[in-house]
Amino acid sequence: MTTAVLSPAGNRELLALVGRTPLARVAVDLPCPQPGFWAKLEGLGVGGMKARAAVSMLLGAKERGELRPGATVVESTSGTLGIGLAFAGQALGHPVVLVGDTELEPSMRRLLHAHGARLELVDRPAAEGGWQAARLTRLRGLLASLPDAYWPDQYNNPDNIAGYASLAAELAVQLDHLDVLVCSVGTGGHSAGVIGPLRRHWPGVRLIGVDAIGSTIFGQPARPRVMRGLGSSIHPRNVVHEAFDEVHWVGPAEAADACRRLAAGAFVSGGWSTGAVALVAAWAARVHPGAVVATVFPDGPHRYLGSVYDDDFAVAHGIDLAAAARRPVEIAHPQAVEATGWTRCRTVTAPPHSRTPCPEESQ
Repeated sequence: MTTAVLSPAGNRELLALVGRTPLARVAVDLPCPQPGFWAKLEGLGVGGMKARAAVSMLLGAKERGELRPGATVVESTSGTLGIGLAFAGQALGHPVVLVGDTELEPSMRRLLHAHGARLELVDRPAAEGGWQAARLTRLRGLLASLPDAYWPDQYNNPDNIAGYASLAAELAVQLDHLDVLVCSVGTGGHSAGVIGPLRRHWPGVRLIGVDAIGSTIFGQPARPRVMRGLGSSIHPRNVVHEAFDEVHWVGPAEAADACRRLAAGAFVSGGWSTGAVALVAAWAARVHPGAVVATVFPDGPHRYLGSVYDDDFAVAHGIDLAAAARRPVEIAHPQAVEATGWTRCRTVTAPPHSRTPCPEESQ
């Protein structure tokens, strides 16, 4: 397999392309009429939202001497961070090796190859820990075989959080005021990186976290998950649980339905995370009349044409869009009942930092 030949100096002029994404007003029914919310369209930025984190992690490692000139960067990814790291690698002069799994879409595989990344795919989940554990096992083997290779460890790297300071700064300029911020949660990077600066700017901002059903981040049991890009079956240290005022778990039917409504009625749309946060942002705008609500759309729709927007995929995975919930079920505590559809909880606590094995981990 061939990869791009990079100068150790890279092409730092590319860094000027990161961020500065537009803000769109979204007032389409999701699924009920709603007064509108603001969406930061990170999918229109070069390298996507996670280019911010990828550049921050590599620059931080270079400054500390952990990433040597021209050394290889190795990371596990479900796709989106991979694009960001491919961008950061080109800009800063580092080859990138990404460990994915066979659930990774063919279009994403081709795109990562096109951007010069080397892709390693694991073909079966581990008996304990599923796809995530299998990818990490392959990753550790690569680290042992590649001299001076650097692993950013996105789930536990504080530079992941720091990378989103620019996103917060842009929102503070683009909005006159903000009452409610809705963020999807996977590694925990962008929610933690954005809410701190925004609360210094507007102290009263409420933070609503959006997780996937079957994710254990907020204390639910880990289960097989169809949605990629949000949720986890491990407990990332970057998640700042005490920053959240409430959490919503969203299922694939609700997320896909919201994505399709966005595409048909607002033109801007995206994948699972985008649908999930749009659904909850629209709900927040309805239940908090007069409040200024904003969210972040992490990427665009193109990667998801064979899943979110594919009727055959929905049938094959038992996703009934017609049965998508129109409002959340409320539970008193994250461990009170297992969420199987759109669920809301106003009690947010950090679960014990222990691993819950999941045979179909996909984050």
